[in-house]
Amino acid sequence: MPEGDTVWNTARVLEKALLGEVLTGSDFRVPRLATTDLTGWTVAESASRGKHLLLRLTRDGRPPHTLHSHLRMEGAWRAYAPGERWTARPAHLIRVVLRTARSVAVGYHLHEVMLVPTAEEERLVGHLGPDLLGADWDPAEATRRLAAHPATSIAEALLDQRNLAGVGNLYKAETLFLRGLWPWTPVADVPDLTGTVELAQKLVASNRGRWTQTTTGSLRRGETSYVYGRRAQPCRRCGTAIRKADQGERITYWCPRCQPEPVSEAG
Repeated sequence: MPEGDTVWNTARVLEKALLGEVLTGSDFRVPRLATTDLTGWTVAESASRGKHLLLRLTRDGRPPHTLHSHLRMEGAWRAYAPGERWTARPAHLIRVVLRTARSVAVGYHLHEVMLVPTAEEERLVGHLGPDLLGADWDPAEATRRLAAHPATSIAEALLDQRNLAGVGNLYKAETLFLRGLWPWTPVADVPDLTGTVELAQKLVASNRGRWTQTTTGSLRRGETSYVYGRRAQPCRRCGTAIRKADQGERITYWCPRCQPEPVSEAG
């Protein structure tokens, strides 16, 4: 599940494979960059911003540029040795290939692939809220942004990358379970919004540096989440069947007993 920690980990894979290396070739299989050739450019930095990947490139006599990509739900980058078979995904899903003398980076099913001057990078990511895994992480600012939309459900607000960057469906569902919050609770009715934000950051950060995402502390298959992906299975706390429902453009999971719908005081 490409969430903030997955993208951060992917940036480290590209950093290990490409940092400081001069590109000996590039192949872009997206229309807007089909004729672009990055041969001779040096990879100066591999960074993530929420769910966005940013490869910063330099070359003498030219302004630095940034190669941007977004993983969304299906995207991935893999690094291979020269001559090694590319086995991660079918070839028709390849969108970008970057070659150096010691490695080849292959981007599969990438979205929003763009090459822009690094000075203009903010037009791609400047709308994002504080990055849960970034140096700019600021829980007070994330709370302020969430609170600015009091009628929005807390589940949808956590997924809005303009509020805080890096939470996806997994961490949304797990954060709300651990806070005992019904997913449709309006932001204005969340009793400790800052505590909710800080827990989301803690969960994402706890999985930085590993590919198995867990919120329970267990890395064993079938034991890594409390509610996410567990429809109709018993809640790990109370035994009630976990529910699943559409919410906005996404789905959500929750325990109806541990995360009860508030009782209306009307009438």
